[in-house]
This record gives sequence, C-alpha cells and structure tokens, in this order.
Amino acid sequence: MSTAAAPTGQRMRKTLSCTAAANAYQKQFGLDLKRRVVDEGEPFAIVQADTPHEIFHAMDIPIITNQWWSAYISAKQLSGRYFQVMADQGYPENSCKYCSLGLACTLANDPATAPWGGLPKPTVLVARLTCDCIQHVFGQWASAMDTEFFPMEAPAWEHKDGQWFAHSNRDWEEIYQPDRIALMVREMRDLIALLENRTGRTFDEAKFQHLMEQINVQEGHIWKANQALARARPCPVSIGEQMSNTMIPQWHRGSEWAVAHAKRFRDEVMDLIAQGHGAASDERIRLMWIGAGVWHDPGFYQALEEKLGAVFVWSMYMPFAGPQYIRELKDKPFEALASRVCSMNETLHLPPWMNGWMASEAERCGLDAAVVLLPPDNRLSQSGTKLTALSLEQAGVPVLMIDADMVDAKNWDHDRMVGMVAEFLHQRGLA
Repeated sequence: MSTAAAPTGQRMRKTLSCTAAANAYQKQFGLDLKRRVVDEGEPFAIVQADTPHEIFHAMDIPIITNQWWSAYISAKQLSGRYFQVMADQGYPENSCKYCSLGLACTLANDPATAPWGGLPKPTVLVARLTCDCIQHVFGQWASAMDTEFFPMEAPAWEHKDGQWFAHSNRDWEEIYQPDRIALMVREMRDLIALLENRTGRTFDEAKFQHLMEQINVQEGHIWKANQALARARPCPVSIGEQMSNTMIPQWHRGSEWAVAHAKRFRDEVMDLIAQGHGAASDERIRLMWIGAGVWHDPGFYQALEEKLGAVFVWSMYMPFAGPQYIRELKDKPFEALASRVCSMNETLHLPPWMNGWMASEAERCGLDAAVVLLPPDNRLSQSGTKLTALSLEQAGVPVLMIDADMVDAKNWDHDRMVGMVAEFLHQRGLA
C-alpha cells in the first residue's frame, strides 16, 4: 500500500476570536460524536450535505455528513492512500473524489490509519441522486457496511428562473415547484418512518417546528454579516474564516449553540468593519472563490493578501445562507424544508441558477476577479462551471480555472498554486 502524500498546505491565520471558538466546539463535537457512534454504538446515519439533516436533529440521531468526513480525512493527509486502495480494487482512478473518499476509507479497512479507527455500521445511508455516480457510491458503500441505502430523488427542475435568489425566501413554493416539494415531503415522511422503526426514537413535530424557526434566526445573522462584508472596503475577514464560522454552525443548524455563534460572528464582523480593519493591510484586489474549499490547504486563501493586496472575500458558503436557507414557514415546515433541500446542488452547480446567482454576487460584492476550482474527476462540480465562467467574463470579471481537487492533494502544491493566481492577476492587469 502506498503512503499518504506529503502535506503541502499551510495553516490559516485567524483574526476573529469566534473562529477559535467554532473550531474548539467542532473538535469537542467530533469527540462526542465518536463516543456516541463508535464507543457506545448509538444508531447513526451517514448522509450527504444536501439531505434533510433537520429530520435527524429533531430525532436526536447523530449524523456523519459525507462531505465533512471527506474533509476530515483529507485534512489528515490520508486521501492519497485511500484512493490508491480503490484503484487497487479495480475502481476507476477518475472516480469523483469528494463523494467517494468515505467509501475509500471503508474499503481500505485499516483501523490503524483511519480516523476513529474507521466508521462502524450505520443505521442507514442517505443521499439525493444528483448525479449518475451517487447511486453507485452509496449503494456500494451500504453493501460494504452491510446496511441500507435510502435514496432521495432529484427530479428535473423545470422552473428556470435565473434570478431565483431575489425572492426565494418568500416565493419558494413557486420557485422550487409544488410537485418537486411534494415528492420530497413524501420521501421525508418515509425516512422518518424508517428511522422510527430502526432506532425506536420518535419524531417530535414541535421540536422540528422550533428547529425550523431557529434556523431562520441563525441564517439571518449570517446573512446580515454577509451583506455588511459585501459593502465593506476593505474586507476585514477573508473566506477561510468565513467558511469556519458559517459551515461549522451549519452542521448544527438550529441548535442553541449555532444560533448564538452566528450572532457572535455577526457582531465581530460588524466591530471589525466599524474599526476599518482589513484582512490585508492594503486591499487592492477583491477575489471570488468558486467551488468547495481546498480543505488540505486552508492557508492558500491568505497567501497573496500582503504581497499583492489580493483578498478572497467571497465563497459560496456564507452568502448561500440568505437565499437558500431562510424560509417564510407559512405553517408548512415540511414543505419549507423540502424547498430548501430539493435544489441545493442545482443552485450551486447548474445553469441558469448557478451562473445567474454568481454573476449577481460578483456585482453585489464588487469583485475584481474569480478563481474557480475545477476538480477533474468531480462531475457535478464541473457541470455548470464553464458557463458560469463565461457569464462572469461577459460581466467583466476575469476568471482563472484551477484543475485541482478539494480533498485529494495529490496534484496540489501550495507555492505553485499561489504563483498561478499571482501570474493570472498580473496578466489581467489587476496586480
């Protein structure tokens, strides 16, 4: 078996005190999650990021999100080792890395290297069928773990409104289509029945209603902070810390801690803006990052702040809170949740929704250029990316596309990638 790739990433500099608090909370959460599912054998589920986590939260059923688990494995520099195991077992080497790294870890079956010694058998695996490979990955993962895969449909979205984000909070029934919402509600009800049957736990309607209400409060704090950052010159918080303080609470959305942390983050952002603080001492270039985070090199985003005054001020995670998470509940919490989930990947990866939103965001945030992660083996991350790049170029925003992967560091070199961005900015007359 090959050894893991040597680390090439760099650590992220932290400005906000709430960043350390978020990381500490998540570290403790990881320890508690391991205790519950590994040490104590509590029923749990493995789920994709675009599935209704709120169902599990309302039933107090632990979940391990596939993307979070992949990022965790990647941060420990284990992805190269596990992908080699897949290749050795006959899987194609161009498998989608982000969704299959958890499967690779299971197939490696090496408790000595695996985080937590590897995952035990879950009650169920849950994923939306958003691309052709998902059913194969999760079906084979469930088979390898001797458990069940619960697939959720991803039917075609016929309502192609490129400005969906402008009125999605209120008009979600129209935008996301009643038939698609109704299908997901039926599937969520079936999922609840399965979980109740397998775990002996009962779905609490009142707890679910409260959770949905609190999620709106949490996302409102994040959205307010994002609106302030879009106007701020200079930007006081680059996207590495934006990601930490948005995504960690998102894994716990609606909880008392997540709501309080979102407010703390908002308040710290507002304080830094009022002080005129900048992530760079002399901000001259505002950059957009399109794609998932490069989890094996978080320091990449800050590498050109002092040298060129180039600050990554935008990634999808934080501004997504406003249009995609906040919902007027209208006494229909299940339908509101379904509208949030049923098109989450489409709005991030497919035209006209992806390019319409991101071109609008570039204008709203005063962005000078965009850097796009184009994972060569991740089909969903490529689907609408080139059309989005075209939309941005047509809007006067230069675009650099990087062939690299968010969890596989095999072809990543920190200095080379930073140099590539610097050269691009020089060539486009921005630096």
